[in-house]
Amino acid sequence: MSGRQLRRLDIAARTVPLLLFIAALIFGVGRAQSADPSSTSDIGTLVQPTGAFDFERRTVEIPMRDGVRLHTVLIIPKGGRDAPILLTRTPYGADSRTSRNASPRRAMVLPRGDQLFTDDGYIRVYQDIRGKYGSQGDFKVTRPLRGALNDTITDESTDAWDTIEWLIHHVPESNGRVGMMGSSYDGFTTAMALVAPHPALKVAAPLHPMIDGWMGDDWFHNGAFRQPTLGYLPFGTAAKGTGPSTVRGRWDEYEAYLRAGSASGWADHTGIAQLPYWKTLSSHPAYDRFWSEQALDKILGRQPLSVPTLWTAGFWDQEDIYGAIHAWAALEQQDEANDRNYLVIGPWRHSQSTGEGRTLGPFNWEGDTALQFRRDILKPFFDRYLKNDTSAATISPVTLYNSGDNRWERFNRWPLACQSGCAAPLRPLYLQPAFGLSFDEPSAKTGDGGFDSYISDPAKPVPFIPRPSRASDSDVWAPWLVSDQRSVADRPDVLTYVTPVLTEPLRISGTPAVDLWASTSGTDSDWVVKLIDVFPDEVPDQPQLGGYQLGVSMEIFRGRYRESFAQPRPLTSNVPLRYRFDLPSANHVFLPGHRIMVQIQSSWFPLYDRNPQRYVDNIFFAKPGDFRRAEQRVFRLKGQASSILLPVVADSPRAEP
Repeated sequence: MSGRQLRRLDIAARTVPLLLFIAALIFGVGRAQSADPSSTSDIGTLVQPTGAFDFERRTVEIPMRDGVRLHTVLIIPKGGRDAPILLTRTPYGADSRTSRNASPRRAMVLPRGDQLFTDDGYIRVYQDIRGKYGSQGDFKVTRPLRGALNDTITDESTDAWDTIEWLIHHVPESNGRVGMMGSSYDGFTTAMALVAPHPALKVAAPLHPMIDGWMGDDWFHNGAFRQPTLGYLPFGTAAKGTGPSTVRGRWDEYEAYLRAGSASGWADHTGIAQLPYWKTLSSHPAYDRFWSEQALDKILGRQPLSVPTLWTAGFWDQEDIYGAIHAWAALEQQDEANDRNYLVIGPWRHSQSTGEGRTLGPFNWEGDTALQFRRDILKPFFDRYLKNDTSAATISPVTLYNSGDNRWERFNRWPLACQSGCAAPLRPLYLQPAFGLSFDEPSAKTGDGGFDSYISDPAKPVPFIPRPSRASDSDVWAPWLVSDQRSVADRPDVLTYVTPVLTEPLRISGTPAVDLWASTSGTDSDWVVKLIDVFPDEVPDQPQLGGYQLGVSMEIFRGRYRESFAQPRPLTSNVPLRYRFDLPSANHVFLPGHRIMVQIQSSWFPLYDRNPQRYVDNIFFAKPGDFRRAEQRVFRLKGQASSILLPVVADSPRAEP
């Protein structure tokens, strides 16, 4: 090889690595730049492929008459036409209510209680009420109707009207017919839509609705304040979306509330006192105009009933046990044809009709009672009015679950027994000496003074569930009304009366009432009365129910409201006074081998705030020195005969096949 050839090879040998280095540098830098996370973002736009979806999701902002726009989500069946619209207006988030699961199937996306409707081609609509989640405007808790309590031009009734007006003109897949349904707060907004309803609103089902927050729903029962409901304030009013949970600081809520002293002490301890609605609550402890002029049962009872309505309740609704039944009763007098006003009461806790209803606490029902309700009653009821389906099954004006015989019963008129205007009068079950119960009126004289007594000590109130009290735990709170009352039956500050063992069934169907003669050494007092079914000592099918004490109907009454709910007055010390108040409605049979029990006490803590037993102007702000022990006497003499008035009926109809 010549020298020239050797030099060319040497140059090539040196040039190739240089070129490779330059190429590597160029291309390497390019790769490094494209992989450098600081140069471009990894956040991109995902357009969800919807070809396999059986629905179309539309999100719209519907304008109200004052210009406020309400965030609304529509789930429309693909290819749907001439379809009815089912509307729910909620403060709990329309977006989350329409995204239960990530799925192409609307039955999976929407709540479980919607499935029968979505499977049948209904257009499902959820809307955030004003001021909550995606909607504009200001939020007011259970916003009152326009008038003395609301000086704006809008309320939940007008917002429902404006929403329906928009829907029937902007959803071409619909047939122009709208139904409304919702539970709890959503039941309240459904009921509000019945005030001056839109003509396209053809049917409604308020499920477990809040109707009167003072008389017997969320906030008070007969004037006694329900402390666990305060947990709603941070959750529902401390943010436009979901607010924070209450920080309690102690596992045993009985102890936490007791150390706080009063409801205001608890509000201060948890920071709830900063929230506007706490100030509203605490400044209206009596049934003043703020409460009475919001009571929807009274409002609806004063106007014509034009929309077929299915009121739905639970016998053991731990939150809104009052509303549906009283709204239905207020409207009954207008339903002469018996074809507009309907009632269903199931063996349910709050809102259980929308979920699974096989059990409640330790009690097993005859199948999934909630599904039975939705399949056999709710869906056919809506089909009849929204799909003009004359083949849809007709339902009875009143459908109740019998919690003793474990079956559904149907009635044309109800209650079967009541204080006036019914086929059967209420029957008094009298307190007797030696802590007995009997339908026989007691004699005028007894050897023991004709009364039983106990010391009520606010420092040691009677717990409403066994300690540690965990009302904030939904697994405890939801079924508490069916909890075993043996946990307090033997306390010295609880009077317990019981019948002999029953030899034949005793049926009640209606609203039990309390006729109590009692005195206190204080100047104010609470009276808690419980009607209880005591199970036999042994129950072969469920041994754990042996001797169980099931609360069939239980309620509290704050003594200062004995003469007037609006104008509280001190009680006269050590003088027998008469207290009359209703217990929650029941449809129950006490079976042979069972016994009937009545318990009477003066605290139910921390479910209700403690009564100081010394009259103060506002119990919310009671001071430690206001709380006093008191001797409570319950009388059982002729002329002062305490009793539970039972809606006893000879029999009740069997469920239709």
